[in-house]
Amino acid sequence: MPKKEKKEVTANQKTNEKPVDEKPRETTVEFLASLAGVLVTGLFIITFVLQAFEIPSSSMEDTLLIGDHVFVNREQFAPPARWMGKLMPYRDIHRDEIAVFMSPEQPGLFLVKRIIGVPGDRIHLRDDVVYRNGEKLVEPFVRHKRDEHNFYTDNFPAVPPSEEYGVRNEKWAAELPSHVVGDDIVVPPDSYFAMGDNRDVSYDSRFWGFIPRQNVIGRPMFIYWSFKTPDDQYEMRGWDDRAKFLAHIVLHFFDETRWSRTLKAVR
Repeated sequence: MPKKEKKEVTANQKTNEKPVDEKPRETTVEFLASLAGVLVTGLFIITFVLQAFEIPSSSMEDTLLIGDHVFVNREQFAPPARWMGKLMPYRDIHRDEIAVFMSPEQPGLFLVKRIIGVPGDRIHLRDDVVYRNGEKLVEPFVRHKRDEHNFYTDNFPAVPPSEEYGVRNEKWAAELPSHVVGDDIVVPPDSYFAMGDNRDVSYDSRFWGFIPRQNVIGRPMFIYWSFKTPDDQYEMRGWDDRAKFLAHIVLHFFDETRWSRTLKAVR
């Protein structure tokens, strides 16, 4: 008898239990609306906040290599908009930060260098060593890869610029003396002085002058992909050359991608 009663109680409990509510399935319209929201958000970020760039030259080795693909924060260094000023992390460019900017010498050309001087800084080089505001800089990120010395760049701005030392920008050669005070070049307002980490091959502010504030695009954040790329690939502008290199990427994507550099922060 006890066993029979236990079975009856269990049966009654099952009868009295409420069915569990099932989560309604997402309709096709709701799915498309969600997808559209994600796409719009991603498009906004890519258009106004982040921008992808490829490193074409060796001027920033070994910090950035030819074939590194980086995401650049376009908003951080942008002039703050009134309605977004409190929402976005706007700030001024700091010394020794890396920046992407439009070339003051060649319109339409993007460059990436390290900011050595901000407005008001006094800078000079002696024997390839940088002095800023009278202080000798310790720069662990700098590389020297040449055997011959360039007296103009190594002792800037003490040695007058000339084509002999690679200074082809006549405007800068004429303007340079007006910015020299004593042994130093003084960075003017709303301008920056920049050099590449690979100092011996970097074509930078020593050759073409200061970077206007409005030319600055943003700060490289991290490397999202890095592929072994020939030094002269950026000069290959023909469709056939581009198609050949694209085919090369497809064939060698796995064995020539620098996987160790993926998601590496740029500092």
